[in-house]
Amino acid sequence: MNTNKKIVIVALSTLAIGLLLGWLIFGGSSSESKMDDEHQHTTEIAGETVWTCSMHPQIRQSEPGDCPICGMDLIPLEDDQNEVLDPMAVSMSPTAMQLADIRTAAVGTMDPVKSVRLNGKVQEDERLVFSQSSHIPGRIEKLMVNFTGEFVRKGQAIAYIYSPDLVTAQEELFEAQKIKDTQPQLFNSAKEKLKNWKLSDSQVEQILKVGTPKEEFAVQADVSGYVTEKMVNLGDYIRKGEAIYEIADLSKVWVLFDVYESDMPWIKKGDKVNFTVASLPGETFEGKITFLDPVIDPKTRVAKARVEVPNKDNQLKPEMFASGTVEATLPKKSNNIVVPKTAVMWTGKRSVVYVKNTTSSGVSFMMRDVTLGPGLGDSFIVESGLEEGEEIAVNGTFSIDAAAQLSGKASMMNPEGGPAMTGHNHGGMDTPASSGQVKKKETKPVSISQKAKEALRPLYTEYLKFKDALTADEFDQAQKAASDLKTTLDKVNMAAFTGESHNAWMSHSSDLKNALQHVQHLKTIAELRTTFQQVSEGMIAMTKAFKPMDQTLYVQFCPMADDNKGANWLSTEEEIRNPYFGESMLTCGEVQENIK
Repeated sequence: MNTNKKIVIVALSTLAIGLLLGWLIFGGSSSESKMDDEHQHTTEIAGETVWTCSMHPQIRQSEPGDCPICGMDLIPLEDDQNEVLDPMAVSMSPTAMQLADIRTAAVGTMDPVKSVRLNGKVQEDERLVFSQSSHIPGRIEKLMVNFTGEFVRKGQAIAYIYSPDLVTAQEELFEAQKIKDTQPQLFNSAKEKLKNWKLSDSQVEQILKVGTPKEEFAVQADVSGYVTEKMVNLGDYIRKGEAIYEIADLSKVWVLFDVYESDMPWIKKGDKVNFTVASLPGETFEGKITFLDPVIDPKTRVAKARVEVPNKDNQLKPEMFASGTVEATLPKKSNNIVVPKTAVMWTGKRSVVYVKNTTSSGVSFMMRDVTLGPGLGDSFIVESGLEEGEEIAVNGTFSIDAAAQLSGKASMMNPEGGPAMTGHNHGGMDTPASSGQVKKKETKPVSISQKAKEALRPLYTEYLKFKDALTADEFDQAQKAASDLKTTLDKVNMAAFTGESHNAWMSHSSDLKNALQHVQHLKTIAELRTTFQQVSEGMIAMTKAFKPMDQTLYVQFCPMADDNKGANWLSTEEEIRNPYFGESMLTCGEVQENIK
């Protein structure tokens, strides 16, 4: 009996201990797990899912839907995007950068070296050009040198002159010779009179020895060189000191190179020039700039750089064309930052680049204004705005700028940023374009010559091709026409514009060049249309200033172009054919003005 009781007590005790251990092990874990579940549940309730657009990461919404900018489906924002991007930064995914062909490079410093090409001509050394004159008045009896280009040596007889005055002087010499013992001074004076006509002592002694007056006297060359101009003919009467020939010593020549205003900062006295001459293929010459004109020619707008070159074997002949190169350098500074030209965008007044920022949130680009220094061919010196080591976009900058414009951020044409425009204004909202008003640049009429008008007309031919291609929605043809317009613009003869018209042409051509400088890099027809708008404003201003066309040009206006701000263009026809929307809105617009 006692044994059974003990067994029951032991069994109950074991069970109690087992239950206690089970509660400690599994009960605690369940509570902790329950607490974790409650905490996790609380976190999910407290934290709201944020939805964004993969192309426009500045969009943040609390529920799914479509992007208000591009219409793409929104995606959840990843949890690891803890860093806050600058609201004006343009964020781009690696895929988007690859599709847009965006390439970047780190900014560095270097010695500013530019290869400047110069064109010029070979000319005589002005210090070695002489006028061969006659010291005896009289009539030309003989000319020993009858054509230009003939070489003469110093002391060579080049002409013979009959001089009545000299005959009389000889007779006086003979009379003085008779009384030289009693009046030696008179005899010496008679000889000196002959010497004043540049007769040598031997010639005077020869006259005395012969005893009869000599009627013809030789004119001897004072220098050696080539006759470049013959100024008298046989039988001409000449005065004492009158020039007979012009003689040039071509043992040393000048090469005068044209230096344009834009290259002035690079060219200085002492620079070495390597040049070639078309008529001497395979030959390379070199020399140093010994003189640089202090003033610019008002007609050609160039200064002359002089290079003095020894002319071995008379290889270099005056008026030969020469092409030279100067490896020019600017004074080195501690911050000579150089960037490729493809990295810079111009608006006419501002120059901007896009700086790359890489964070845990991804890659973004921030627009930054820079101040440019002189150009180095394919690159620019940046005076301010960038620091060494910063990474910038060197290709695809227009794609980044287009993304900034679409998202309403600071861009090349809109530095302050603004709301993105997703369509036309059909709701009757009052906009600047709704009244057909666009801010225009005031243009002052300037009179130009017929030659200048003819120089400008090819620009209109290429511009109208550009317009027609955009009207037909032809990207390739429009890009080619824009490139041809840029080439034609570079070929306009600047010398046709003089006086007030020169300054006006420089202003208008500069605006057009700034608008056309990147046409070959544009990827979409929308970018070409943006360029066409800038070109059109420049062409309209130039047309109002110069009126170079004989036919009427129509200034036409579309109120819906340029995000409902409105835009103009030129046409030779009154009928509307809209280049900003092409076939989609071909007849949208109106004629605002006629230019005759």
